[in-house]
Order: sequence, then structure tokens, then C-alpha cells
Amino acid sequence: MAVAETQLYSKVLNKVKNRNTCALLESLLSMGFPAHTAQKALAATGHKTADEASKWLHSHCNDPSLDDPIPQEYALYLCPTGPLHDKLQEFWKESKNQCARNKAHEIFPHITLCDFFTCEDRKVEFLHEALKKVGDRFLNLFPPAISLSLHSSVSYLGFFINDAHANVIKEFAVAFATEASILADCRVKPCTKQLHLTLAHKFYPHHQKTLEQLAKSVNPGQSCLWTAALYSRDMRFVNYQILQALFQYKPQNIDELMLNTGDLIYVDRSQQSDVSDGWVIGTSHRTGCRGFLPENYTEKANESDTWVKHREYTFTPASGLLPKNENEPRRKLNGEVHNPIMTKSVTQTLAFQLSQTVALRRGLLVMRHGERVDHVFGKSWIQQCLTADGKYHRADLNFPASLPKRRDGIKHFEYDPPLSCCGVFQSRLVGEALLEKQEAVSHVYCSPALRCIQTAQHVLEGLKLEQKIKIRVEPGLFEWTKWEANKIIPSFMALTELTEATYNIDPSYRCTFPLSSLVPSESYEEYVSRCSAVIKQIVSDCTSNGIILIVGHGSSLDSFTRPVLGLPVRDSNDFASLVRKIPSLGMCFCEELKEENRWQLINPPVKTLTHGSNAAFNWRNGILDS
Repeated sequence: MAVAETQLYSKVLNKVKNRNTCALLESLLSMGFPAHTAQKALAATGHKTADEASKWLHSHCNDPSLDDPIPQEYALYLCPTGPLHDKLQEFWKESKNQCARNKAHEIFPHITLCDFFTCEDRKVEFLHEALKKVGDRFLNLFPPAISLSLHSSVSYLGFFINDAHANVIKEFAVAFATEASILADCRVKPCTKQLHLTLAHKFYPHHQKTLEQLAKSVNPGQSCLWTAALYSRDMRFVNYQILQALFQYKPQNIDELMLNTGDLIYVDRSQQSDVSDGWVIGTSHRTGCRGFLPENYTEKANESDTWVKHREYTFTPASGLLPKNENEPRRKLNGEVHNPIMTKSVTQTLAFQLSQTVALRRGLLVMRHGERVDHVFGKSWIQQCLTADGKYHRADLNFPASLPKRRDGIKHFEYDPPLSCCGVFQSRLVGEALLEKQEAVSHVYCSPALRCIQTAQHVLEGLKLEQKIKIRVEPGLFEWTKWEANKIIPSFMALTELTEATYNIDPSYRCTFPLSSLVPSESYEEYVSRCSAVIKQIVSDCTSNGIILIVGHGSSLDSFTRPVLGLPVRDSNDFASLVRKIPSLGMCFCEELKEENRWQLINPPVKTLTHGSNAAFNWRNGILDS
């Protein structure tokens, strides 16, 4: 194995593989395929059908890399369709016939929006969701016809995109990159330089005039539907030469490769020095197997021939935005019913889009946990819920329906209590409100207290992000230990126990402040120093746009915002007085002002949650009285 491949394997070997519950995956699992190989097959075939993925798995049954956790690479291109595409294909063909192959022939006509990036197999569906979501947002804003102008130099020939149109397209690319980073947790770099559609690249200088003459036959003003398409490729074979089998070949020796007509083969030209003349060693795209093959059975193919198209989003022409009859029936568009809004001018649409871009701000939302069960039923709540044989039962509808299993026994819930049922409802309600406001939560950090973890989980459920964002448990977010009633650090549930209880915990997260470093009855100075170090590290680690959600305690709202805002430490007496006033799900919000290199405290994105008390009621008392 080449050194580069070895390094690549080591980088991704420790990727966490989680089970995705999509219908296609479930279908493959029901056939008996392991989850990680099923996810790999779906990613390799574009998540189209279970049948295609199943055939891929059967073809790759002898692939030595089948169990390797190497993800695909993905890129987002803007591709022309219709008459303009046909003309470009004619140019491709004629330029190859008259001037031989050049670098542009390796890929179909396109404008690069986001260059290749990696995404875990189990998160690919979130890229599809990001494309659909951003496409819908830009549908009415996208230019009805993209203005293209021919540009030529000694090594490049292509169309440059008009600045006004390019700016909208770049905004689309940035929006996709942001959405993909939030939903799929991957680094996506949008194209921010001069947008172009390449016709020829790295050709011989004496072919320049011929290519320019051929390019004049392409009318850039021809009608065209533009499609944003998401493609993937096998990252192990970047810069390999692609060969295509012209004939079938049956191996004569064990180290030779089986060929079917049309098979695509990856060949690394730097590894052919010891191979016999007329032979090459390569890897089959169809089977993943590696071996020798006769080169005269093949011809050169294009790099993009091995790529897989996952999803595409087609932008309709401008006429689709201006129907003659405002009441005309809705029409199907990109898989959903679409009814254009006619009252918006182009200026209004642009303003709307800008507001969407602004919404992807970088913010810090610090939140107290929901209602805890012992604050409703007192410290003896466990005794109220235990049967004679020590089993838990729900003594009131506001008690949890069940308790998560913990190895150290139910008694430890006394100092690490769960949420009440109202606390669960509160948390989910806040999540739904954040979703309604379209707030883009990108990271979630949480105190190790069970009530905080449950709050984070139910807020994510309200946001519909419970399968997309993992909770990072940070012991440094725990409350001031001086306030612990038993004067010791509670015994928290282990990460494995939390995962078994179906909380979406990030097991790969390495905490800033280890649990072992929490000391009982710490001084106020020790507490604020801990909080300052932890929150500064979290903010430093989360550099992308989006909201960092911190789920902690009443004390968290002050102690984790003041260091970010650059404010001095509050007096301990004032601090205690403030914390007593903070209710369940109380929150505060800091927004980054990048240009001023500072943060400011502003109104939280959702309204406060207020409700009255509801005392226990026994119908025997009062109803039966005379």
C-alpha cells in the first residue's frame, strides 16, 4: 500500500459509525448486511435505491477495503442543461477531435460552487437535505439567465460569469456550505473567486486559435436550465488515470484482474515501473479488486466517469416566477409543490435572502435546565416512587414515566435528579420555538448532570436535530460545587450509560475540564476561573457560523457569558442573589460582532416560558365532605 494511502487510512480509522434509520438502510440491514458496509454502499451509489446498493455490495464482496472507514469526497457543481448543454457537448467533441484531449475533457461542463470535501457515510443524507433547503431558499432569487462572457489566454479558454449574477451564485454556495457544515458536520469551502465555466485548459499553445474559433459556435445566450448537482468520488483514487475496458478479459493467473466490457479501472502511473510491458496494475471501480490487466484491452476514460451523482436541484426560468394568472394551479418543483408568491418584487426577494444570510450568525445561547423532579416533589421523591421490592413506579403524572438504567443504582438519582414530565415538555417547547425562528444551532455542550442532558436532548428533538447534532458532555459546565447539598461531587451517569439510554452523546468529544478535576465546595474564585477557561475554549473551538447552545444551571447564565463579553467578575453575594431569580429554561444570548471583534448581550431568540404552579389534588379531600 502506498504511503499516502496508509496516512489516509490512519486519519479516518477512528471515525464513529452510527446507525442511520433511513428506509434504504433498514432495507439493506434486513438483507443481513452490516450497518457500516450498507452505509458505504448507499454513499457509493448515490442513495438512490436499496437494489443498487445491494448489487454494489455483492460486486464488492471480495473488495479488501470494504470494511475500511474511508468516506467519499463530495463537490457541488452548477451544470447547464438543455440547448446550451448540447452545444457545449458538441464543442467538447470537436475540440477533442481537432486539438486532442486537454484537462477540461476530464469533467463535464460545469461551474464549481464548492470544491471536494469529505462527509461521513452516515451523514450523506444531510447533504441532500442541505441542498434542498438552500435551493428552496434561493429559488426565486436565482438569475433567470446567467450572463457569460468568453475569456481566453495561452492555457485557458472559458466563460466568465457576470459579477451581478456571480454574487447571487456565490451566496448560494456559501449558504450550502454553511447548511452542510451544520447538518452534516463537515468542512465545506465555497468558491469565492471568479466563477467560470471552463471550455479548455492546459492545451498546447498552437491550439489556442482553433479552440477560440470553435468556441464562437457556442452561443452563451441560448436557453438553459441550471442545475445544482452534488457529486461524489472515491478519495483514494484522486489523480489516478481512468481506463475503460473495451473487451472482456478472463484472468489467467491469480494476480490478474477480471474485466467486463465497460469496466472502469483506476491506474496509478507512478506504480507501474516494475510491471511487464503491455500490462498495468489497477483497481476495478466495479468490484474494488486490484490486479494486473492487459492495457491494450482498455482506452482512456474521463475522471468524472467514476463519479456518482447524488442529488440535483433545478432552478426554473424567470417566466416561472411571473405566471399570467395568479390563481393558476400549483406545480411540482424539485420534488415539492410550489406556488410562486407574486406580491414580492425582486428587491423584496433579495432583502428576504439577505435576512436569511444574516440569520446564520455566530451566537452563544446559555440555558438553564428544565424543571427538575426534586424541586416539585422534594428530596424524598425517590421514596415516593419505590415499591416494596425496590422497583420504580410513577406516583404522579409529573414523575418521569421511567428512569434510565444506571449501574450504581437508583439511589444516586437523589443527587443527580432527572427532569419532571413538565421539564421535558418545557425543553421540547423551547426547541420548537427555536425551530420556528429558524435559529441554526450548530453545537451543543452540556453539564454532566442528568437534568441538563435530558434538557439538551429534548431541545434538540424540538429542533428536529436529535439525529444530526451530538451532545458534548463537558464537566466544566457543572454548577458551583459549593451549592451541592451533600458536599460531594454527584455520581453522574457514564457516557456509555447515557448512550444506552438513547441520549445522542458525542463519545469522541474530549472535555476541557475533566470530571476528576471537579472539587467539592470550591471557592467562588475557583468556580469563575473554571467557567472562564471552559467557555473560552468552547468558543475558540466552534469557529463556524451558527449558535453554540450551552445547557447548564441557573449559575451558568452569568458565569459563562461575562468572560465572553469581557465583563469583570460579579461580586459573590450579588451572584447568589441573581441566580435565585433564574427560572427553569431561563436563557441569555450573546451575539458576535465580527467586525468589532467583540460580543454583545441581546434578547434571546425565543420568548420566555411562564406558567403557574399546580398543586397536588386528592378528590377524597373536599369532594366527599358534606
